Amino acid sequence: MSNAQLSGAPRLDGQIALVTGAAGGIGSATVAALAEAGATVIATDIAGGDREWPSGAHFRRCDVTSDADTGAVIDAVIAEHGRIDILILCAGTISHAPLGESTDEEWRSILDVNLFGVVNPVRKLFPIMAAQGYGKMVALGSIAAKIGGVASGPSYVAAKSAVHGLMKWVAKSGAAKGVYANIVAPGPVETPMWSKVTQRAAPSPHGSVPLGRYGQPEDIAQSILFLASPASNWITGTVLDVNGGMLMD
Repeated sequence: MSNAQLSGAPRLDGQIALVTGAAGGIGSATVAALAEAGATVIATDIAGGDREWPSGAHFRRCDVTSDADTGAVIDAVIAEHGRIDILILCAGTISHAPLGESTDEEWRSILDVNLFGVVNPVRKLFPIMAAQGYGKMVALGSIAAKIGGVASGPSYVAAKSAVHGLMKWVAKSGAAKGVYANIVAPGPVETPMWSKVTQRAAPSPHGSVPLGRYGQPEDIAQSILFLASPASNWITGTVLDVNGGMLMD
């Protein structure tokens, strides 16, 4: 007997969502979208405690590169709210260094945030969600993982490719337990992180993006909301490309 319920409205009333990288451009837009859909949102990041968060959102400092810190935050949220229904993984950083110029330090930094910043919360929450019989995980991947990069370096491409593979493993292993796992793979999105790229050799949206513009954080947040909500109850293990038509897969 399947644990997958029929798909329903994209509402999250009464659900508890945890968002990593919540102070970033896509993360903060995602917090707002989930809260607007009715969720109680725990917004986590290494910074952001002094900002104003939307109604229904609560900030907790968390360093997702630390397994101990991540585990302590998850334990505290569950102690307070009884469960976590949704995990959104937005923590990320970028590097532009070509392979021959990359260093061990840069590789470790990129992998720590982009890969272990996903591994740490996922391996903590996966058995918890499986035991409760329900959970939705959505990780922020990248078009870079599918085409070998846009303007990023190889360490970023490798880290995001690993995220894609990890979430597919979670989807396959969690399906019978009611645990969903999906990836949203954005193209270029106008965020503070992307501004680091546009200072270099970023592609122009005219010609390279069929829809004629870069993405905005809200474009990605609404796609994440779809995959976190009952509207996607027959979708798991997918990579949702949100890139203005740059990749038509």
